[in-house]
Amino acid sequence: MKTINEYMEANRQRFLDELFELLRFPSVSADPAYSEDVHRTAEYVAQKLKDAGAENVEICPTAGHPIVYGEKIIGPDKPTVLVYGHYDVQPPDPMELWETPPFEPTVRDGKIFARGACDDKGQFYMHVKAFELMQATGTLSCNVKFMIEGEEEVGSDNLGVFVKANKERLAADVVLISDTAMISLDTPSLETGLRGLSYVEVEVTGPNRDLHSGVYGGAVANPVTILAQLIASLHDENNRIAIPNFYDDVVELSSTERELLNKAPFDEAAYKADLGIKALWGEKGYTTIERTGIRPTLELNGIWGGYIGKGAKTVLPSKANAKISMRLVPNQDPDKITVLFTKHFESIAPAYVTVKVTPHHGGQPAVTPTDSIAYRAAEKAIEEAFGKKPIPTRGGGSIPIVSLFENELGLKTVLMGFGLDSDNLHSPNEKYDIANYFKGIETIPLFHKYFAELS
Repeated sequence: MKTINEYMEANRQRFLDELFELLRFPSVSADPAYSEDVHRTAEYVAQKLKDAGAENVEICPTAGHPIVYGEKIIGPDKPTVLVYGHYDVQPPDPMELWETPPFEPTVRDGKIFARGACDDKGQFYMHVKAFELMQATGTLSCNVKFMIEGEEEVGSDNLGVFVKANKERLAADVVLISDTAMISLDTPSLETGLRGLSYVEVEVTGPNRDLHSGVYGGAVANPVTILAQLIASLHDENNRIAIPNFYDDVVELSSTERELLNKAPFDEAAYKADLGIKALWGEKGYTTIERTGIRPTLELNGIWGGYIGKGAKTVLPSKANAKISMRLVPNQDPDKITVLFTKHFESIAPAYVTVKVTPHHGGQPAVTPTDSIAYRAAEKAIEEAFGKKPIPTRGGGSIPIVSLFENELGLKTVLMGFGLDSDNLHSPNEKYDIANYFKGIETIPLFHKYFAELS
Protein backbone atom coordinates (compact mmCIF):
# COMPACT_ATOMS: atom_id res chain seq x y z
CA MET A 1 0.00 0.00 0.00
CA LYS A 2 1.28 3.47 -0.92
CA THR A 3 2.12 6.07 1.68
CA ILE A 4 0.14 9.32 1.77
CA ASN A 5 2.92 11.23 0.00
CA GLU A 6 3.32 8.53 -2.66
CA TYR A 7 -0.41 8.46 -3.30
CA MET A 8 -0.56 12.25 -3.54
CA GLU A 9 2.31 12.44 -6.01
CA ALA A 10 0.78 9.70 -8.14
CA ASN A 11 -2.53 11.57 -8.26
CA ARG A 12 -1.26 15.13 -8.17
CA GLN A 13 -2.50 16.14 -11.63
CA ARG A 14 -5.91 14.54 -11.06
CA PHE A 15 -6.30 16.45 -7.80
CA LEU A 16 -5.67 19.66 -9.74
CA ASP A 17 -7.91 18.70 -12.64
CA GLU A 18 -10.81 17.97 -10.29
CA LEU A 19 -10.39 21.32 -8.55
CA PHE A 20 -10.33 23.08 -11.94
CA GLU A 21 -13.56 21.32 -12.89
CA LEU A 22 -15.14 22.46 -9.61
CA LEU A 23 -13.99 26.04 -10.24
CA ARG A 24 -15.66 26.10 -13.65
CA PHE A 25 -19.12 26.00 -12.04
CA PRO A 26 -20.34 29.61 -11.63
CA SER A 27 -21.94 28.90 -8.25
CA VAL A 28 -22.86 32.49 -7.37
CA SER A 29 -25.38 32.22 -4.54
CA ALA A 30 -26.32 35.91 -4.46
CA ASP A 31 -27.75 36.02 -8.00
CA PRO A 32 -30.87 33.93 -8.84
CA ALA A 33 -29.66 33.76 -12.44
CA TYR A 34 -27.01 31.27 -11.27
CA SER A 35 -29.40 29.05 -9.31
CA GLU A 36 -29.12 26.10 -11.68
CA ASP A 37 -25.32 26.35 -11.65
CA VAL A 38 -25.31 26.34 -7.84
CA HIS A 39 -27.34 23.12 -7.82
CA ARG A 40 -25.06 21.53 -10.41
CA THR A 41 -22.10 22.38 -8.20
CA ALA A 42 -23.76 20.61 -5.27
CA GLU A 43 -24.21 17.53 -7.43
CA TYR A 44 -20.52 17.60 -8.39
CA VAL A 45 -19.43 17.92 -4.75
CA ALA A 46 -21.69 15.03 -3.74
CA GLN A 47 -20.25 12.81 -6.46
CA LYS A 48 -16.67 13.62 -5.47
CA LEU A 49 -17.43 12.77 -1.85
CA LYS A 50 -18.76 9.40 -3.00
CA ASP A 51 -15.71 8.86 -5.21
CA ALA A 52 -13.45 9.61 -2.25
CA GLY A 53 -15.15 6.94 -0.15
CA ALA A 54 -17.77 8.84 1.84
CA GLU A 55 -21.00 7.08 2.73
CA ASN A 56 -24.58 8.27 3.21
CA VAL A 57 -23.88 11.12 0.82
CA GLU A 58 -26.93 13.30 0.36
CA ILE A 59 -27.85 16.58 -1.31
CA CYS A 60 -30.07 18.10 1.37
CA PRO A 61 -32.59 20.67 0.10
CA THR A 62 -33.18 23.88 2.03
CA ALA A 63 -35.38 26.92 1.47
CA GLY A 64 -32.45 28.23 -0.55
CA HIS A 65 -29.45 26.37 -1.96
CA PRO A 66 -28.76 22.75 -0.93
CA ILE A 67 -26.30 21.44 1.64
CA VAL A 68 -24.12 18.45 0.73
CA TYR A 69 -23.65 15.91 3.51
CA GLY A 70 -21.47 12.80 3.63
CA GLU A 71 -19.73 10.72 6.28
CA LYS A 72 -17.40 7.87 7.07
CA ILE A 73 -17.83 6.25 10.47
CA ILE A 74 -15.00 3.85 11.29
CA GLY A 75 -15.89 3.13 14.90
CA PRO A 76 -17.92 4.35 17.87
CA ASP A 77 -14.74 4.60 19.93
CA LYS A 78 -13.09 7.00 17.47
CA PRO A 79 -13.31 10.80 17.71
CA THR A 80 -15.45 12.53 15.08
CA VAL A 81 -14.40 15.49 12.96
CA LEU A 82 -17.11 17.59 11.30
CA VAL A 83 -15.66 19.28 8.22
CA TYR A 84 -17.45 22.46 7.13
CA GLY A 85 -16.97 24.34 3.87
CA HIS A 86 -18.96 26.16 1.22
CA TYR A 87 -19.20 25.66 -2.52
CA ASP A 88 -20.90 28.97 -3.33
CA VAL A 89 -18.82 31.96 -4.43
CA GLN A 90 -18.98 35.72 -4.62
CA PRO A 91 -20.20 37.42 -7.82
CA PRO A 92 -17.31 37.91 -10.25
CA ASP A 93 -18.06 41.58 -10.97
CA PRO A 94 -16.50 43.78 -12.20
CA MET A 95 -15.78 41.40 -15.06
CA GLU A 96 -13.55 43.80 -17.00
CA LEU A 97 -10.93 43.74 -14.24
CA TRP A 98 -10.24 40.01 -14.56
CA GLU A 99 -7.10 39.22 -16.51
CA THR A 100 -8.56 35.81 -17.42
CA PRO A 101 -12.19 34.59 -17.24
CA PRO A 102 -13.29 34.10 -13.60
CA PHE A 103 -14.78 30.66 -14.21
CA GLU A 104 -11.99 29.32 -16.39
CA PRO A 105 -9.16 28.50 -13.95
CA THR A 106 -5.81 29.66 -15.22
CA VAL A 107 -2.36 28.99 -13.76
CA ARG A 108 0.13 31.86 -13.67
CA ASP A 109 3.35 31.78 -11.63
CA GLY A 110 2.20 28.70 -9.74
CA LYS A 111 -1.12 30.26 -8.74
CA ILE A 112 -4.65 29.25 -9.72
CA PHE A 113 -6.70 32.27 -10.79
CA ALA A 114 -10.47 31.77 -10.63
CA ARG A 115 -13.46 32.87 -8.60
CA GLY A 116 -13.63 30.55 -5.59
CA ALA A 117 -10.04 29.34 -5.99
CA CYS A 118 -9.32 30.15 -2.34
CA ASP A 119 -12.76 31.13 -1.00
CA ASP A 120 -13.69 28.38 -0.49
CA LYS A 121 -13.60 25.76 -3.22
CA GLY A 122 -9.85 25.25 -3.20
CA GLN A 123 -9.79 25.08 0.58
CA PHE A 124 -12.73 22.77 1.26
CA TYR A 125 -11.69 20.49 -1.60
CA MET A 126 -8.37 19.90 0.17
CA HIS A 127 -10.40 18.05 2.82
CA VAL A 128 -12.09 15.87 0.21
CA LYS A 129 -8.74 14.90 -1.27
CA ALA A 130 -7.12 14.45 2.15
CA PHE A 131 -10.01 12.15 3.04
CA GLU A 132 -9.41 10.19 -0.17
CA LEU A 133 -5.71 9.92 0.75
CA MET A 134 -6.51 8.52 4.18
CA GLN A 135 -9.05 6.08 2.76
CA ALA A 136 -6.72 4.86 0.03
CA THR A 137 -3.73 4.42 2.35
CA GLY A 138 -5.60 2.92 5.29
CA THR A 139 -4.63 5.79 7.60
CA LEU A 140 -8.05 7.21 8.46
CA SER A 141 -8.03 7.51 12.25
CA CYS A 142 -11.18 9.56 12.95
CA ASN A 143 -14.80 9.42 11.98
CA VAL A 144 -15.38 12.15 9.41
CA LYS A 145 -18.54 14.06 8.55
CA PHE A 146 -18.77 16.61 5.74
CA MET A 147 -21.23 19.49 5.61
CA ILE A 148 -20.62 21.66 2.54
CA GLU A 149 -23.17 24.43 2.05
CA GLY A 150 -24.15 26.77 -0.78
CA GLU A 151 -25.15 29.96 1.00
CA GLU A 152 -22.13 31.15 3.02
CA GLU A 153 -21.62 34.17 0.80
CA VAL A 154 -25.22 35.32 1.43
CA GLY A 155 -25.33 34.78 5.18
CA SER A 156 -25.98 31.02 5.63
CA ASP A 157 -29.61 31.76 6.53
CA ASN A 158 -30.77 28.19 5.97
CA LEU A 159 -27.79 26.46 7.58
CA GLY A 160 -29.13 27.19 11.05
CA VAL A 161 -32.41 25.48 10.22
CA PHE A 162 -30.52 22.45 8.90
CA VAL A 163 -28.21 22.25 11.92
CA LYS A 164 -31.09 22.47 14.41
CA ALA A 165 -32.98 19.74 12.57
CA ASN A 166 -29.95 17.42 12.28
CA LYS A 167 -28.17 17.65 15.63
CA GLU A 168 -27.84 13.88 15.99
CA ARG A 169 -26.52 13.39 12.48
CA LEU A 170 -24.01 16.23 12.98
CA ALA A 171 -22.81 15.07 16.41
CA ALA A 172 -19.02 15.34 16.55
CA ASP A 173 -16.09 16.27 18.76
CA VAL A 174 -14.82 19.26 16.79
CA VAL A 175 -15.56 21.32 13.68
CA LEU A 176 -12.66 21.72 11.25
CA ILE A 177 -12.79 24.63 8.80
CA SER A 178 -10.39 25.78 6.11
CA ASP A 179 -11.85 29.11 5.03
CA THR A 180 -9.23 31.40 6.53
CA ALA A 181 -5.68 32.53 5.83
CA MET A 182 -2.22 31.92 7.19
CA ILE A 183 0.64 34.39 7.18
CA SER A 184 2.64 32.47 4.56
CA LEU A 185 4.09 29.06 3.78
CA ASP A 186 7.29 30.28 5.41
CA THR A 187 5.42 31.54 8.48
CA PRO A 188 2.46 29.24 9.16
CA SER A 189 -0.28 30.43 11.50
CA LEU A 190 -3.59 29.37 13.01
CA GLU A 191 -6.48 31.78 13.40
CA THR A 192 -7.90 31.84 16.92
CA GLY A 193 -10.70 34.33 16.38
CA LEU A 194 -13.02 35.85 13.81
CA ARG A 195 -14.92 39.08 13.74
CA GLY A 196 -18.70 39.19 13.65
CA LEU A 197 -20.76 41.05 11.07
CA SER A 198 -23.66 43.45 10.73
CA TYR A 199 -24.56 44.18 7.09
CA VAL A 200 -27.09 46.84 6.14
CA GLU A 201 -28.34 48.72 3.10
CA VAL A 202 -29.31 52.37 3.33
CA GLU A 203 -31.55 54.39 1.03
CA VAL A 204 -31.77 58.19 0.95
CA THR A 205 -34.74 59.71 -0.86
CA GLY A 206 -35.18 63.36 -1.83
CA PRO A 207 -37.66 64.53 -4.47
CA ASN A 208 -40.35 62.15 -5.72
CA ARG A 209 -38.70 61.84 -9.14
CA ASP A 210 -35.39 62.50 -10.91
CA LEU A 211 -35.05 66.20 -11.67
CA HIS A 212 -33.28 68.39 -14.22
CA SER A 213 -30.11 69.47 -12.44
CA GLY A 214 -30.19 72.89 -14.08
CA VAL A 215 -33.80 73.71 -13.30
CA TYR A 216 -33.78 72.36 -9.73
CA GLY A 217 -30.11 72.30 -8.75
CA GLY A 218 -29.35 74.59 -5.84
CA ALA A 219 -32.94 74.52 -4.59
CA VAL A 220 -33.49 70.81 -3.89
CA ALA A 221 -31.17 68.61 -1.84
CA ASN A 222 -29.32 66.00 -3.88
CA PRO A 223 -29.67 62.55 -2.23
CA VAL A 224 -26.24 61.47 -3.49
CA THR A 225 -24.61 64.48 -1.85
CA ILE A 226 -26.53 63.96 1.39
CA LEU A 227 -25.68 60.25 1.45
CA ALA A 228 -22.00 61.06 1.00
CA GLN A 229 -22.17 63.53 3.90
CA LEU A 230 -23.94 61.03 6.15
CA ILE A 231 -21.43 58.29 5.38
CA ALA A 232 -18.48 60.63 5.93
CA SER A 233 -19.85 61.48 9.38
CA LEU A 234 -19.76 57.84 10.50
CA HIS A 235 -16.06 58.16 11.42
CA ASP A 236 -14.51 60.85 13.61
CA GLU A 237 -11.16 62.62 13.22
CA ASN A 238 -9.37 59.61 14.77
CA ASN A 239 -11.11 57.19 12.39
CA ARG A 240 -13.20 55.77 15.21
CA ILE A 241 -16.78 54.84 14.43
CA ALA A 242 -18.96 57.79 15.48
CA ILE A 243 -22.10 55.87 16.42
CA PRO A 244 -23.09 56.39 20.07
CA ASN A 245 -22.54 53.29 22.25
CA PHE A 246 -20.92 51.39 19.36
CA TYR A 247 -17.88 50.43 21.47
CA ASP A 248 -19.73 49.73 24.73
CA ASP A 249 -19.30 45.93 24.58
CA VAL A 250 -15.89 45.74 22.89
CA VAL A 251 -13.45 43.50 24.75
CA GLU A 252 -10.15 45.35 25.08
CA LEU A 253 -7.05 43.17 24.96
CA SER A 254 -4.39 43.59 27.60
CA SER A 255 -1.03 45.10 26.72
CA THR A 256 0.50 41.63 26.98
CA GLU A 257 -2.06 40.16 24.57
CA ARG A 258 -1.50 43.02 22.13
CA GLU A 259 2.26 42.53 22.34
CA LEU A 260 1.93 38.82 21.51
CA LEU A 261 -0.42 39.59 18.63
CA ASN A 262 2.06 42.04 17.13
CA LYS A 263 4.88 39.49 17.17
CA ALA A 264 3.48 38.12 13.92
CA PRO A 265 5.78 39.27 11.09
CA PHE A 266 4.44 42.29 9.22
CA ASP A 267 6.20 44.23 6.47
CA GLU A 268 4.39 47.54 6.09
CA ALA A 269 6.29 48.53 2.94
CA ALA A 270 5.46 45.24 1.23
CA TYR A 271 1.85 45.50 2.42
CA LYS A 272 1.46 48.95 0.83
CA ALA A 273 3.29 47.92 -2.33
CA ASP A 274 1.04 44.89 -2.79
CA LEU A 275 -2.05 47.10 -2.54
CA GLY A 276 -0.64 49.95 -4.62
CA ILE A 277 -1.15 52.57 -1.89
CA LYS A 278 1.16 55.17 -0.35
CA ALA A 279 -0.15 55.25 3.20
CA LEU A 280 -2.27 53.20 5.59
CA TRP A 281 -5.48 54.36 7.29
CA GLY A 282 -7.24 53.27 10.45
CA GLU A 283 -8.23 53.84 14.04
CA LYS A 284 -5.67 55.95 15.86
CA GLY A 285 -3.66 54.14 18.52
CA TYR A 286 -3.67 50.69 16.94
CA THR A 287 -1.35 48.80 14.59
CA THR A 288 -2.43 47.39 11.26
CA ILE A 289 -2.50 43.87 12.71
CA GLU A 290 -4.75 45.08 15.52
CA ARG A 291 -7.01 47.10 13.21
CA THR A 292 -7.67 44.07 11.03
CA GLY A 293 -8.12 41.55 13.82
CA ILE A 294 -9.20 42.88 17.20
CA ARG A 295 -10.92 46.19 16.38
CA PRO A 296 -14.41 46.71 14.93
CA THR A 297 -14.81 48.44 11.57
CA LEU A 298 -17.43 50.14 9.43
CA GLU A 299 -16.90 49.93 5.68
CA LEU A 300 -18.81 51.21 2.67
CA ASN A 301 -19.18 48.23 0.32
CA GLY A 302 -21.01 49.92 -2.52
CA ILE A 303 -22.73 53.22 -3.38
CA TRP A 304 -24.96 54.22 -6.24
CA GLY A 305 -27.46 56.83 -7.40
CA GLY A 306 -28.26 58.98 -10.40
CA TYR A 307 -26.88 58.41 -13.89
CA ILE A 308 -23.84 56.15 -14.25
CA GLY A 309 -24.16 55.18 -17.92
CA LYS A 310 -21.97 56.35 -20.78
CA GLY A 311 -21.92 59.99 -21.71
CA ALA A 312 -23.65 62.75 -19.78
CA LYS A 313 -27.12 63.16 -18.33
CA THR A 314 -27.71 66.22 -16.17
CA VAL A 315 -29.93 64.75 -13.51
CA LEU A 316 -30.58 65.41 -9.85
CA PRO A 317 -31.50 61.91 -8.70
CA SER A 318 -34.48 61.00 -6.55
CA LYS A 319 -32.63 58.31 -4.59
CA ALA A 320 -29.18 57.22 -3.51
CA ASN A 321 -28.20 53.90 -1.93
CA ALA A 322 -25.27 52.31 -0.18
CA LYS A 323 -24.32 48.96 1.34
CA ILE A 324 -22.41 49.02 4.60
CA SER A 325 -20.72 46.25 6.57
CA MET A 326 -19.60 46.46 10.18
CA ARG A 327 -17.08 43.89 11.42
CA LEU A 328 -17.50 43.17 15.10
CA VAL A 329 -15.26 41.85 17.86
CA PRO A 330 -16.00 39.61 20.87
CA ASN A 331 -18.98 40.64 23.00
CA GLN A 332 -20.47 42.85 20.27
CA ASP A 333 -23.90 41.57 19.26
CA PRO A 334 -24.78 42.06 15.57
CA ASP A 335 -28.49 42.62 16.26
CA LYS A 336 -27.70 45.31 18.84
CA ILE A 337 -25.21 46.96 16.50
CA THR A 338 -27.75 46.96 13.66
CA VAL A 339 -30.25 48.73 15.93
CA LEU A 340 -27.63 51.27 17.04
CA PHE A 341 -26.68 51.98 13.43
CA THR A 342 -30.30 52.33 12.32
CA LYS A 343 -31.22 54.74 15.12
CA HIS A 344 -28.12 56.84 14.54
CA PHE A 345 -28.47 57.01 10.76
CA GLU A 346 -32.11 58.02 11.04
CA SER A 347 -31.30 60.63 13.69
CA ILE A 348 -28.61 62.40 11.64
CA ALA A 349 -30.67 62.57 8.43
CA PRO A 350 -31.57 66.19 7.59
CA ALA A 351 -35.22 67.15 7.09
CA TYR A 352 -34.91 67.54 3.33
CA VAL A 353 -34.46 63.79 2.78
CA THR A 354 -35.92 60.58 4.18
CA VAL A 355 -33.79 57.55 4.98
CA LYS A 356 -34.45 53.85 5.16
CA VAL A 357 -32.16 51.20 6.66
CA THR A 358 -32.64 47.58 5.59
CA PRO A 359 -30.72 44.94 7.60
CA HIS A 360 -29.23 42.07 5.63
CA HIS A 361 -27.24 39.21 7.16
CA GLY A 362 -25.02 39.22 10.19
CA GLY A 363 -23.09 36.93 12.49
CA GLN A 364 -21.55 36.67 15.93
CA PRO A 365 -17.81 37.13 16.53
CA ALA A 366 -15.98 34.03 17.74
CA VAL A 367 -12.85 33.13 19.66
CA THR A 368 -11.46 29.60 19.58
CA PRO A 369 -9.56 28.10 22.54
CA THR A 370 -5.83 27.50 22.15
CA ASP A 371 -5.63 24.94 24.97
CA SER A 372 -8.00 22.35 23.48
CA ILE A 373 -7.04 18.91 22.18
CA ALA A 374 -8.17 19.94 18.71
CA TYR A 375 -6.05 23.10 18.64
CA ARG A 376 -3.00 21.19 19.86
CA ALA A 377 -3.61 18.58 17.15
CA ALA A 378 -3.71 21.32 14.51
CA GLU A 379 -0.58 22.89 15.97
CA LYS A 380 1.31 19.57 15.86
CA ALA A 381 0.09 18.84 12.33
CA ILE A 382 1.28 22.20 11.01
CA GLU A 383 4.57 21.97 12.86
CA GLU A 384 5.26 18.57 11.28
CA ALA A 385 4.19 19.59 7.79
CA PHE A 386 5.88 23.00 7.76
CA GLY A 387 8.77 22.41 10.12
CA LYS A 388 7.63 25.40 12.21
CA LYS A 389 5.18 25.91 15.03
CA PRO A 390 2.23 28.05 13.86
CA ILE A 391 1.71 31.57 15.18
CA PRO A 392 -1.76 32.21 16.65
CA THR A 393 -3.50 35.11 14.88
CA ARG A 394 -6.89 36.85 14.81
CA GLY A 395 -8.75 36.88 11.51
CA GLY A 396 -10.37 40.01 10.15
CA GLY A 397 -13.15 38.23 8.29
CA SER A 398 -16.35 36.64 9.50
CA ILE A 399 -17.67 33.08 9.47
CA PRO A 400 -21.02 33.46 11.27
CA ILE A 401 -21.62 29.74 11.51
CA VAL A 402 -18.76 29.28 14.01
CA SER A 403 -20.98 30.64 16.79
CA LEU A 404 -23.91 28.62 15.39
CA PHE A 405 -21.95 25.38 15.80
CA GLU A 406 -21.06 26.25 19.36
CA ASN A 407 -24.60 27.28 20.33
CA GLU A 408 -26.48 24.45 18.61
CA LEU A 409 -24.00 21.56 18.59
CA GLY A 410 -21.83 22.49 21.56
CA LEU A 411 -18.74 22.27 19.36
CA LYS A 412 -15.64 24.40 19.21
CA THR A 413 -14.02 25.06 15.85
CA VAL A 414 -10.46 24.80 14.57
CA LEU A 415 -9.72 27.38 11.85
CA MET A 416 -6.96 25.73 9.84
CA GLY A 417 -6.80 27.84 6.70
CA PHE A 418 -4.16 27.70 3.97
CA GLY A 419 -5.06 30.81 1.98
CA LEU A 420 -3.21 34.10 2.04
CA ASP A 421 -4.52 37.59 2.76
CA SER A 422 -3.21 38.58 -0.68
CA ASP A 423 -5.38 36.02 -2.51
CA ASN A 424 -7.83 38.71 -3.70
CA LEU A 425 -10.84 37.28 -1.91
CA HIS A 426 -14.09 38.86 -3.10
CA SER A 427 -12.08 40.74 -5.74
CA PRO A 428 -11.21 40.26 -9.40
CA ASN A 429 -8.31 37.89 -10.05
CA GLU A 430 -8.89 35.76 -6.95
CA LYS A 431 -6.11 33.21 -6.67
CA TYR A 432 -4.80 30.27 -4.69
CA ASP A 433 -1.24 29.01 -4.74
CA ILE A 434 -0.90 25.43 -5.97
CA ALA A 435 1.74 24.94 -3.26
CA ASN A 436 -0.78 25.95 -0.58
CA TYR A 437 -3.41 23.61 -2.02
CA PHE A 438 -1.11 20.59 -1.79
CA LYS A 439 0.33 21.67 1.56
CA GLY A 440 -3.20 21.63 2.91
CA ILE A 441 -3.83 18.16 1.55
CA GLU A 442 -0.60 17.03 3.20
CA THR A 443 -1.37 18.64 6.57
CA ILE A 444 -5.02 17.65 7.06
CA PRO A 445 -4.31 13.90 7.52
CA LEU A 446 -1.79 14.85 10.21
CA PHE A 447 -4.52 16.74 12.05
CA HIS A 448 -6.70 13.62 12.04
CA LYS A 449 -3.77 11.52 13.20
CA TYR A 450 -2.91 13.77 16.15
CA PHE A 451 -6.54 14.45 17.07
CA ALA A 452 -7.11 10.70 17.38
CA GLU A 453 -3.91 10.21 19.38
CA LEU A 454 -4.56 13.12 21.77
CA SER A 455 -8.21 12.18 22.22
